[in-house]
Amino acid sequence: MKKVIQMADQLDNDKATARLVELRNTINFHNYRYYVLDDPLISDYEFDRLMGELKKIEAEHPEWVTPDSPTQRVGGQPAEKFTKVQHPAPILSLANAFSAQEVRAWFERIAKIDERVRNVNFVVEPKIDGLSVVLHYHDGIFVLGATRGDGEVGEDVSGNLRTVQSVPLKIPVEQNSMKPPRRLVVRGEVFMNVEDFEALNQRLSEAGEKTYLNPRNTAAGSLRQLDPALTATRPLNLLTYQVVEADVPAPKHQWDLLAWLRSWGFPVTRAATLQPDLESAIRECETWVTRRSSLPFEVDGMVIKINDLELADSLGVVGKDPRGAIAYKFPAQEVTTRLINIGVNVGRTGVLTPYAMLEPVDIGGVIVKQATLHNFDYIAEKDIRVGDRVRVIRAGEVIPYVIGPIPEARDGSETVYIPPSTCPACGEKVEKIPGEVAWYCVNAACPAQLIRNLEHFVSRGAMDIVGLGIKIVEQLVDAGLVHDDADLYTLKKQDLLALEGFADKKADNLLASIETSKQRNLDRLINALGIRGVGEVTASDLASRFQNLDELANASEAELQEIEGIGPNIAQAIVDWFQRPANKQVLSKLKLAGVWPSAERPAGGSAAISTLAGLVFVVTGTLASFTRDEVKAYIQNHGGKVTDSVSKKTNYLVAGEAAGSKLQKAQDLGVSVIDEAGLIKLAEDR
Repeated sequence: MKKVIQMADQLDNDKATARLVELRNTINFHNYRYYVLDDPLISDYEFDRLMGELKKIEAEHPEWVTPDSPTQRVGGQPAEKFTKVQHPAPILSLANAFSAQEVRAWFERIAKIDERVRNVNFVVEPKIDGLSVVLHYHDGIFVLGATRGDGEVGEDVSGNLRTVQSVPLKIPVEQNSMKPPRRLVVRGEVFMNVEDFEALNQRLSEAGEKTYLNPRNTAAGSLRQLDPALTATRPLNLLTYQVVEADVPAPKHQWDLLAWLRSWGFPVTRAATLQPDLESAIRECETWVTRRSSLPFEVDGMVIKINDLELADSLGVVGKDPRGAIAYKFPAQEVTTRLINIGVNVGRTGVLTPYAMLEPVDIGGVIVKQATLHNFDYIAEKDIRVGDRVRVIRAGEVIPYVIGPIPEARDGSETVYIPPSTCPACGEKVEKIPGEVAWYCVNAACPAQLIRNLEHFVSRGAMDIVGLGIKIVEQLVDAGLVHDDADLYTLKKQDLLALEGFADKKADNLLASIETSKQRNLDRLINALGIRGVGEVTASDLASRFQNLDELANASEAELQEIEGIGPNIAQAIVDWFQRPANKQVLSKLKLAGVWPSAERPAGGSAAISTLAGLVFVVTGTLASFTRDEVKAYIQNHGGKVTDSVSKKTNYLVAGEAAGSKLQKAQDLGVSVIDEAGLIKLAEDR
């Protein structure tokens, strides 16, 4: 019988192993379609399901996890320092040309060395403004990644490069009938798309953190973080363009080499072109001066390469610059103009962001009248004054920002800028939290924040008012029917019928949904108020401590800091929010409308069923029997605590289907992982 069981177990393992290999190959194939061919065959949802299945198998068999698995992109342990890496061949830079005449002069110089160059064609590629990296593969597996460094020696950033989705961890042989090279070293550029950079800065600004100046420095800084987990949160990309070393014959022409790299699963730019002669190459470069903004990433020029790689190599090197290629740099995108004034925008989270109001100036064919100033600390550090002559750059032809002033151009009429003490949108006093760079308006009724605040108030994790989306919120605000969150509960049917798109049934359904939301629990209402730093978890903790909003409104900073997870900044934000007259008015209106829940307190002040008391849970993935809200309520009703992130304080991770990076972190920290059946058993048996 024992032998039969062993045979059955072996059969199960064989099936799981086969499925593991199949999933890895399938995921690698779809990564290739997405990142290399830019032609995905499946939806993100389908891809996530495949990844979830792979993660589940690896969680059940951690001994099967290998460095080339698609799951291994979350970032390993932080490094104390970067080790040095000797490159297998010099990683050269490029000489620059700033005009067509300089390109022609370069061509004449190399033609004197070898007349054959007069009969060659050229490849023109974008000069990506990023960080050069060198990737090493053994038997098709990524084993080492380094920065360029000084061209001879770089820094080992392998752990960080593993987190970049477009870096192949394994050469997907399914795309190529040949066996991958035993040894292959490829050069490429790591960068950040302009759109991703803007989104990152927006998130940092809303969180009150310091923003970055440009995508290039952000990408370089992200790749050189000692903690790969931080790199994993940054939207980095890779494009490759050179084979440094290979133990198989590589194509002898650059145009063919790009196709060869793509066939092995490496991402390659689609902006490269093959030009028949030098003048055609120059014209191609010049067309990009005005259309460079059509590229998703920043470029500071185009690279002209002799297509014949053997001929290019035979021309040799000048210093650290190969003679067989040259960078045709674009005209500088930096200009100077006068700073007329400094304005202030108010974001949806209340963050005040300064911007420069400029004398109109032409930058790369675009008239610029405004530019970002990042934050008030930036203005002070750079000593930027109203009336200054300032240097402005339009990075990537997308994001105009002020680099700094030209002090020697001052005539004494300039004035030092003083940040506003009140919100420019509502007139309420603004607040600066110690340790943060952002200034905030904390008035819940601030018109600049109203629509986004309302959107949060009615969202699923808050008051969950079904049918009240952003479009209807905008209609209500534009019509003057809603001036704060509480006004939702005073809406009448005739108000809604006057709006475009509303008929009897739609109006009745929305009013019914608003009425139903009055029954939401206290933690939902606390979360809905949009107090800075208070999300679902903190709202739940507050509801466990205070009976209602009256008690919470009277809490001191010291009382609030007694609650685990609430530090001085969040405590101050809570106290300040409840002290604002406009917010007090909102609370008064909510109370009058009957939106005033009390926390349910079992006899004795403890959970009615405290079998999970003292335990901290994190929930991830999709559960079969619970919604996310239901499983949180189940844990809390049994005395447990639910948090958002896995840490050493976490006792259990409840993992459902398609569990994300939290599963990997739990395994790394040795946190117990259970499914929903395990949770129920734990709650019932303890």
